[in-house]
Amino acid sequence: MIELAVVAPKQLVFKIEGMSCTACAQSLEKALQKAKGVQKARVNFAAGKAYVDYDSETTTIQDLKEVISSAGYTGVASGDREEFSQKIEGMTCTSCAQAVEKSLQGKKGVESARVNFASETARVIFEPGIIGREEIIEAIREAGFEISREKEDKDGEEFDPDLENLARAAKRMWIAAGFAIPIMILMMVHMFIFPIPYYFPIIFALGFVPVFVAGWETHRHTLRAIRNLRPNMDTLVSLGSVVPYSLNFLAFWLPLASFVEMAASIMTFHLVGRFLEAKAKGRASQAIKKLLQMGAKTARVMTEEGETEVPIEELKIGDIMLIRPGEKIPTDGVVHRGVSTVDESMATGESIPVERTEGQEVIGGTINKQGVLQVRASRVGKDTFLSQVIKMVEEAQGSRVPIQEFADRVTGFFVPGVLLLAIGSFISWNLFPEFHVAIVEFFNFPWSNPNLPTFSLALLAMIAVFVISCPCALGLATPTAIMVGSGIGAEKGVLIRRGEAIQTIKEARIIAFDKTGPLTQGKPDVTDILPVGNWSAEEMLHLVGSLEKASEHPLGQAIVENAERKGLKPLEVENFEALTGRGVVGEVGGRKVLVGNRLLMQEEGISFNQEEDRIAGLEDEGKTAMLIGIDGKLAGIIAVADILKDEAVQAISELGKMGLSTALISGDNQRTADAIARQLGISRVLAEVLPEGKVEEIQRLQEEYGVVVMVGDGINDAPALKQANVGIAIGTGTDIAIEAADITLVRGDLDGVIRAIRLAGATFNKIKQNYFWAWFYNGVAIPAAFFGLIHPIIGAAAMAASSLNVVLNSLRLRRVPIDPGYRQDRRV
Repeated sequence: MIELAVVAPKQLVFKIEGMSCTACAQSLEKALQKAKGVQKARVNFAAGKAYVDYDSETTTIQDLKEVISSAGYTGVASGDREEFSQKIEGMTCTSCAQAVEKSLQGKKGVESARVNFASETARVIFEPGIIGREEIIEAIREAGFEISREKEDKDGEEFDPDLENLARAAKRMWIAAGFAIPIMILMMVHMFIFPIPYYFPIIFALGFVPVFVAGWETHRHTLRAIRNLRPNMDTLVSLGSVVPYSLNFLAFWLPLASFVEMAASIMTFHLVGRFLEAKAKGRASQAIKKLLQMGAKTARVMTEEGETEVPIEELKIGDIMLIRPGEKIPTDGVVHRGVSTVDESMATGESIPVERTEGQEVIGGTINKQGVLQVRASRVGKDTFLSQVIKMVEEAQGSRVPIQEFADRVTGFFVPGVLLLAIGSFISWNLFPEFHVAIVEFFNFPWSNPNLPTFSLALLAMIAVFVISCPCALGLATPTAIMVGSGIGAEKGVLIRRGEAIQTIKEARIIAFDKTGPLTQGKPDVTDILPVGNWSAEEMLHLVGSLEKASEHPLGQAIVENAERKGLKPLEVENFEALTGRGVVGEVGGRKVLVGNRLLMQEEGISFNQEEDRIAGLEDEGKTAMLIGIDGKLAGIIAVADILKDEAVQAISELGKMGLSTALISGDNQRTADAIARQLGISRVLAEVLPEGKVEEIQRLQEEYGVVVMVGDGINDAPALKQANVGIAIGTGTDIAIEAADITLVRGDLDGVIRAIRLAGATFNKIKQNYFWAWFYNGVAIPAAFFGLIHPIIGAAAMAASSLNVVLNSLRLRRVPIDPGYRQDRRV
């Protein structure tokens, strides 16, 4: 007898991109099931994933990818793609960020690369089988930049690259100022008090330090940019300082004015601007630092030998942690023993501590206020709530909004264009000196001197164009606003996952709410038990409670809890079946029991017309009337109601004041849904919507209103959240809903929806203000410099002020109130 070796099928999960509805998932599932070697395939549209069991002897991962591709989608196998985030040193303007981005995108195996100049971070998605992290770092170095050191230093203390960069910027600034100030004093004395012997050699020697020693980093970046054929902001500053300084060699032999004072001043103003910009950018990125500081460093773990303090990295799932009053909870977990109040403001933004007792979840990084708690660790490392929040904020800060795409394209041509304009200015002044002098004399600014030689005037105009142009202001306009906005959101429990939502949400005209969860407390309770015929309330509840024990529906669980409170022990259930959008059916104690809506009763041929008035009365009160059928006859009605959230009515009213319409999406019948909508003040009701019909309802709203925002929290809300222009997930909901959303609310209340809308609107307004200033500044300053109306020293100061203004304007976001009007007016 020959034994055949049975090869177990391999299982693989693909992340699918490009699906827009459940029909897409079904068509892909069929295509995979027909593929050679595939034994089983299941596609989950809500999760955006395909689960495939296949025979590795006859089919490869690449074969499966091609099947997915031929069906019109993109599939990335689990473990087939990794994300890598890296801080970069040496970027001085948007052109630098674009150079790194192009270098990374040119590498085989890199799926996407985004470089954020404001946060100085590169986020790369790559295929580890083709390219590794070391090769990605090498690509960054090939572009002429270095990676930032973020590990602990030799003394074991934490290292902050932002603080080190700030210290270096301060050192360069003070070195430059220490020599530039004496140069300016000597110049004033030489010009207005008495001539200084050997003035030119003295200032020539003094000027070397600010221009070449303090400015060496700038010149090094310039040389790198020239080598890569990508001139940047540093290129303009180098030309604006080195060219006039070098011309002073001619002053030893020719009767030329000294330009050392100008060269030293330009470099000094540039370095002052860099220092102030670094300081302001550090304030803009404080959100991530605050979040990182919230985590505990160690945990006190209970073992058989007693208490042991271990580093947080060594904590394992299942460990019992001991937390005393005033201590941080080291990681996410469930209270094993004890009662206390916990300050969860770092997670929810709510300052009032909440009570936590045995069996309840607690969040790592929150503070135990009163009692001693024993907490069983449930999530550690990158899976914790705090780690996920940090990841979301980093993703938001690294994302781009549509308005940024155009600015980025323009910035790529900005510096080369400025170089051409500057050279054109020099040529124009030499070709048409009378024309330019006439313009200067017409405006007659105090710093203008049209009597200088034409060569000197042409040189001044060219240098002014070099140093006054500011691509940095354009490059910082969006990233700094998003950095500040996402940080404020994190502090207030509003996590912006995708930056695009900031621009899209301002165009929204209607917000659609799923009923259960977003608008209600999600804890329905039995309000009425109305038996029909010879059935008693207790008998009917006993049978129905037993049947619903096998169900996971919230309304069913409310009946189960009601039966348990009355001491009714569940009976054995056979042939249980959940009928989507209708109810449940099964056999309990030898009887066929049905619990559901009118449609289920009609399908089973059970008459309920005689009870229609009572059913309608319950529904008019906003209750869900569940019809009970036993052995083919109507046995009664059980009414269940989910309590509305305390702030729901006020939140809907506030949204109306903001000019937004509201819609209710519910599986309830029209009468019940209308009653709930009346209580809330919602204008549009979409009732009797099955889970799979929510996407279609969102599409209809989009056809009517345009941009639609959807608020949901359940697994069956995920497709609708993706279909909506902006999806907002209640953080107390399922992971799948949160993953599908653009914005996540940590707390379960509706205040977060208003905060999210106001924060997004305020952030986008700052982005528009930043772009207006940047375009206005460059649009006015560069032509003025071209015609000789601005002195290069003034131009250098204006350039530094332009970038700084954009960052400071973004920081003003913290003064904008985003709390609902019905709450105490607190400023963020």
